[in-house]
Amino acid sequence: MGEDSRLVAVVALAQGMAAARTPRESWRAAALGACHALSGDFAALSVWERDLGRLRVLANVGDRAADEAEFPEAEAYPVHQFPEITEFLHERWAAGGEPDAWVETARGPAAGRPGYCHQRVAALRRRGRGSCVVAPIVLHGRAWGELYVARSAGAPVFGRADADFATVLAAVVAAGLAQTERLEEARRLAFTDALTGLANRRSVDVRLEEAVERHRADGVVVSLVVCDLNGLKRVNDTRGHAVGDRLLERFGSVLSLCGAMLPGTLAARLGGDEFCLLAVGPPADDVVRVAGELCRRAAELELGEGVACGVASTQDPIGPVGSARRLFRLADAAQYRAKAVRAAVPVVAGREGPEDPVVRLADEPPSERERTAERRRFRGRR
Repeated sequence: MGEDSRLVAVVALAQGMAAARTPRESWRAAALGACHALSGDFAALSVWERDLGRLRVLANVGDRAADEAEFPEAEAYPVHQFPEITEFLHERWAAGGEPDAWVETARGPAAGRPGYCHQRVAALRRRGRGSCVVAPIVLHGRAWGELYVARSAGAPVFGRADADFATVLAAVVAAGLAQTERLEEARRLAFTDALTGLANRRSVDVRLEEAVERHRADGVVVSLVVCDLNGLKRVNDTRGHAVGDRLLERFGSVLSLCGAMLPGTLAARLGGDEFCLLAVGPPADDVVRVAGELCRRAAELELGEGVACGVASTQDPIGPVGSARRLFRLADAAQYRAKAVRAAVPVVAGREGPEDPVVRLADEPPSERERTAERRRFRGRR
């Protein structure tokens, strides 16, 4: 491959990673771009998990063997099986060397000291590959992982020039990974409540819309628990907002713990003293039971005064749920009902018969004034 072709390949690799919208897409773009740039038949991107002492494969592309999934769930190798990693990363870098790539061939020694088999050479032979080039990836000044590109047996063997080019490609991949990390962090911040670490209102809106679409298409059960933390204003007024924030954080932890009782449930802070759980799939009775546990645990918090909790589920007799907004209104109305009657247990929309006041409130709020009046009536204003 000439210099112009290699420049085009580098640009294509960078563009592919820049266009990625998720980490997986970024990993795949990195491996595919490097495979094409080096005229390889197979490529993999792996991360060095220092805490576990292993090299974990993130993506495999190209001519994959039967045991090589595109995005493997558990393909990992103890680093001690690859002594060249430890030697290269620790000894050469510590001595001021550069993270240059190197080449392995199937003709290399598959055995060294007694009891040791050169894993890369053995893998090349086992999978019908003739050579590979391994390029360390450095991110934020530390060894992050490696880029691995292989050619089939019978194809030209990688040379020193290929290894030098792989070093350049690894640097481009590192820049792309850094960009992916920044984007993921931005997305996380956009959908996370800064104080509690729970999901925020934006995240709930997106997930609830998706869930209701699934309900309409496949009949999946969607349940929403909306709760109002009692006593926050009193805490803020008498003990200060720092103490109030601690109450919010503690309740957030309780909410997260209870949400974990329902697989896949989203725990979120909607704003102020309002929180919610969004459950997709579990039966309504399971959700109500967890909401009851949430009420019990919230009542035990030292600073607060319990929680007003409302539940709305598509599995209960609440009528057709054609929009996320309607389910939210139902759960919100149930929460106001719970606050009005000072309920120590959740109020569940649709479980008070055909004239359920929660359903009536949710479905008949023609104006903000009438809605406020109805809420005041629910709350038993004195």
